[in-house]
Amino acid sequence: MRLTLINRKLFFASEKNKIVMTSLPKKNDNPKLGLVIDLDVCVGCHACAVNCKEWNAGGHSGPLTDWNTYSGSEKHNGQDDGAWGVWFNRIHSYEVTENQDSRTVHFPRSCLHCEEPACVTVCPTGASYKREEDGIVLVNADTCIGCKLCSWACPYGAREYDHTDGVMKKCTLCIDRIYNENLEEIDRVPACVSTCPTNARHFGDLNDPNSAVSKLVEDRGGYDLMPEMGYSPTNKYLPPRARENSYNPDRKFNSEGSDFGERSNKTSESNKNLDIKNRLLRWVDIALSR
Repeated sequence: MRLTLINRKLFFASEKNKIVMTSLPKKNDNPKLGLVIDLDVCVGCHACAVNCKEWNAGGHSGPLTDWNTYSGSEKHNGQDDGAWGVWFNRIHSYEVTENQDSRTVHFPRSCLHCEEPACVTVCPTGASYKREEDGIVLVNADTCIGCKLCSWACPYGAREYDHTDGVMKKCTLCIDRIYNENLEEIDRVPACVSTCPTNARHFGDLNDPNSAVSKLVEDRGGYDLMPEMGYSPTNKYLPPRARENSYNPDRKFNSEGSDFGERSNKTSESNKNLDIKNRLLRWVDIALSR
């Protein structure tokens, strides 16, 4: 073995001058910790992203640097790049239309801790690795050279490059929290899970068919993100439920705001009890009663 210089940092290479890639642990029956995210109840409040940022800013992979935090203070090539920095969890919102129905789906995205993570196998220094004991994928900042190969290999865009430290960072499932015996057992969950106001995020052992998260996946038809890629992500998503009473822009309302359709029958008793006279408020009550 000898040292090779890449990106102004050193790493070991083989005698044939080929980069030594990182191997994965053999599959086993150990716990496979991960998240199950319910897209049906996620409201896109970003509480998970904010609490993740707060906890991890001083945790295992801290700090999580921000640049141009409020936008307008820093420009590249004369262009304002907007606010940006290192975030382990990001929320994307999409408008989805089906059968003339439209709804907004909020999609949280972070590292999926794949069983076959390409980010690990392309790493030339072993800085990116998958733990055998719980399946969590981590980055060792002491051996990361910031070559960004892992970010190019990850199809989910879950890797974050810290320009200040010159290394890659990513979701750790809050390992400094879930194994922290100084915390109450109920608090030994990732920061994003502990702060979700709608209980859209769940944490547990997805290798245990009897665990709460495994049962959720089975009952709700949880699925892998981009399964055709073959990386077998540990994290699962629960699809949005079909809406029984979809919005119909042609539906007619009477003078008190109640519609004449099937929904009126289902909500009329509730409206009577609430004694809602205002047409707008009655319509809001109907909408929220779906």
